[in-house]
Amino acid sequence: MNLAILDQFTYGMYAVGVKGEKGPSACICTSAAQVSPAPDCRIAVCISRENYSHQCIEQNGLFSVSVLSRNTSGAVIGALGFTSGRCGGKLNNIRHRVLREGVPVIKEDTCCWVLCEVVAKVDAGTHTIFIGKVLAGSESFVGQPMSYDYYRTVIKGAPARNAPLYRPLPSSRGADGESFICPVCGYRFSDPDIPFEELPEQCPSCGAPRHAFVRG
Repeated sequence: MNLAILDQFTYGMYAVGVKGEKGPSACICTSAAQVSPAPDCRIAVCISRENYSHQCIEQNGLFSVSVLSRNTSGAVIGALGFTSGRCGGKLNNIRHRVLREGVPVIKEDTCCWVLCEVVAKVDAGTHTIFIGKVLAGSESFVGQPMSYDYYRTVIKGAPARNAPLYRPLPSSRGADGESFICPVCGYRFSDPDIPFEELPEQCPSCGAPRHAFVRG
């Protein structure tokens, strides 16, 4: 089967916020949907078992979903989708608000947010589908949501390794093995005379942080 046909399903770009042991954290999620009508609205999100956010949801039973807009920068997506929150401080450079429950919502060009309490979960192999009852949400909706297709075709972004839509980046490794690729937009750094530590702190194309770069 051609795996590219799965890209034709409708996906979005969301930031799932969690309450962590070292402060609030969040990750990128492409699969989030309302699965029951009002007044008992429920939201399902699909999170990798390897993600720190998965551990936090298991422990605290709460998560938020912030809908990213088309204006959300690649730097925000890179920080949330390609770094881990296990060391804390993941949101230090991202504008956000921490709700009374200790769960953050992202404010960097997002459309809206909801806060959910887990009421059920489904084993999906490498991932878990958490179903949450909506406890609160924003009063207004601003901007146009970013679809995964927009992220992939316009921003030229790639999914993180733990994402359901992950595909390995095409390799262009030379004999020195020191080419690096921005996982968000695909920008390639291939000067063999420049070590990783001397690369720009941010991708010059989309602004994703240097520590998110992968060898190509």
